[in-house]
Amino acid sequence: DAKAHLLGRLASYIAKELLNGQRITVVRCEEINISGSLFRNKLKFNEFLRKRMNTNPKKGPIHYRAPSRILWRTVRGMMPHKTARGTAAMDRLRMFDGIPFPYDHKKRMIVPDALRALRLKGH
Repeated sequence: DAKAHLLGRLASYIAKELLNGQRITVVRCEEINISGSLFRNKLKFNEFLRKRMNTNPKKGPIHYRAPSRILWRTVRGMMPHKTARGTAAMDRLRMFDGIPFPYDHKKRMIVPDALRALRLKGH
């Protein structure tokens, strides 16, 4: 359950567990938090959106907007995804916005090291 977790810390935990052979399903990706100011994060994301292939932008980097795909790409950046081991690890990962049918009745787990309430100081 990704609600109230920090993006990078949760992604690093997921990447490590996947490389260790665990199967992971992440639900409620739309509730993930990104630390820092909203303005700065908007600037960073707009800079990321500006990156594209000069000759044919359709071939360039694909910029996913869905929260689940943003988390997926963050996890992929922490993986050796071009090797067989990394590809197999990424195949063990499933991500959803919201909580779809089979997972709404299952017990959900949190990652205390990535929880916003425990990691960020309230000022």
